[in-house]
Amino acid sequence: MKSSLNRREFLKLSGLTLGALAFRPRLYTDEVFDFSLFDQPHPLGIVRVGVPEVRVYSEPTYESNTVTTFLKDSMLRIDERLVSPYGPQFNPRWYRIAEGYIHTAYLQPVDCLPQTPNYTIPEGGQLVEISVPGTQSMRHTKFYGWENLYRLYYGSTHWVTAIDRGPDNELWYEITDDLLKLPYWISARHARFIDASEITPLSPDVPPHEKRVKISIKRQSLTAYEGDEIVLHTEISTGIPGSEGVGGIPSATPRGTFNVHLKTPVRHMGDGRLTGDVLAYELPGVPWVAFFVDTGVAFHGTYWHDNYGNEMSKGCINMRIDEAKWLYRWMTPTIEANQWHRAGLGTKIEVV
Repeated sequence: MKSSLNRREFLKLSGLTLGALAFRPRLYTDEVFDFSLFDQPHPLGIVRVGVPEVRVYSEPTYESNTVTTFLKDSMLRIDERLVSPYGPQFNPRWYRIAEGYIHTAYLQPVDCLPQTPNYTIPEGGQLVEISVPGTQSMRHTKFYGWENLYRLYYGSTHWVTAIDRGPDNELWYEITDDLLKLPYWISARHARFIDASEITPLSPDVPPHEKRVKISIKRQSLTAYEGDEIVLHTEISTGIPGSEGVGGIPSATPRGTFNVHLKTPVRHMGDGRLTGDVLAYELPGVPWVAFFVDTGVAFHGTYWHDNYGNEMSKGCINMRIDEAKWLYRWMTPTIEANQWHRAGLGTKIEVV
């Protein structure tokens, strides 16, 4: 597999791609994610089901009748957003869809922005973001050929380390998994190159000791300060108390005073298994990660739920992806766009 293609190779491959469209194999991505929904009017957006199953109710309350259910990775068009007077109190946000009402907790808002493939990869790798609701990664082995691996989801980030022809004769990117250090492949049409200008440090002129972050477990909120000025205040999801996290570590977010000590734009979280089981606890490409507790507790973007204001995690601070990216850029230590990770004594964190 190659790290780049020259223009002649690229044009040749493009011709092969056009000729292959008529008989290319149907990939799992095409079967699971209904991209055609985005060809229809959808003024309020489309969401992806992020858990094994969600229920649709006749009214915006869990006390009403179940109308139907949808399985993981189903795509649903939103007809109305509403705050239900029936709650639940911690998150009363619901959607009305064609079949009835569905709570927002386990639905990821998504978009579908297919990309024009790039045919060169910088030395050291290129950071990308999945720009479609989801894509099926595949691995290639000598004995089994192409086989399905993880599904990668909208907003997740990954390191691309090579480019070549995939199983459908189109351009595919090789992703090197930051945890397993193994390569697998995705369609180049489904990943957006992240420009270095998108992740330059924010407020670099503010003295590092004047930046601090306060987490309120009770309020499930995060507040970032520059001196006494609030520069970000938002809902989050901290760890679920009374349960066991990864490696037997308690899943409640620890209280105390800490400092960011490691930042990385990509982290494969979960059990670390090489599996194609979509229900396995594997979260490759968790974006905009800043660790502040030695046991692995971190701030990060979250693509598997939308239930902020409620405890949801195995100890980490779950955030909306755009807000996690903002915080990642704002906090110290600073990290360059081409760095896979950066360690150092960083921003002060208070968890109360």
